[in-house]
Amino acid sequence: MEFSLHNYVFAAILVLTIIPFKASSNSLPDNKHHEVKPLHFTLFDHEIINKTTFVIVNGVAGAGFSTTTAPFGTLFVLNDPLKVTADPSSTVVGSAEGFSIVSSFDGLDSLSVAKLTLNLKKYKGAVYFVGVFRSTKTTEHPIVGGTGDFLFVQGYITTSPVSLTGLNIIYKIEFHLYWPSYAVQIS
Repeated sequence: MEFSLHNYVFAAILVLTIIPFKASSNSLPDNKHHEVKPLHFTLFDHEIINKTTFVIVNGVAGAGFSTTTAPFGTLFVLNDPLKVTADPSSTVVGSAEGFSIVSSFDGLDSLSVAKLTLNLKKYKGAVYFVGVFRSTKTTEHPIVGGTGDFLFVQGYITTSPVSLTGLNIIYKIEFHLYWPSYAVQIS
């Protein structure tokens, strides 16, 4: 009896190795279901020292205060208008609310967290980002979430200095937003 059981097991293994397995129909990705909805646009952050951006805690060491630097550990809070162009009289289409802590001894880098509330023609809601902001050069920041029409959004923004003189500082913000397929299907 034991001998015949081994024969059956051997025969079953032999049959399973000889029969070709058919790959399931969903084993290869279907590009239709992985499409993303992109949106790219540019706005300008108009920061006005002691009017829309304030020092809450003075830093302890490193660089002194200027339009591009602050001492290590300095904490800023901001509520800056976002405008369509770099012109100060340009139309306001949103706001940048958040905080920034100077995180480098040279005073140029800050760890920043911000909510960019947008009121555009076809899109209303907020985009959130976190990242290290470099005050004197173009920096990329990952998008970590969104609300309203920006729910489920992914992507990044880049910030670039436009004007760093005087009390009115202007940064260009380029938005590179993408909605995954499951979010596109919901909207």
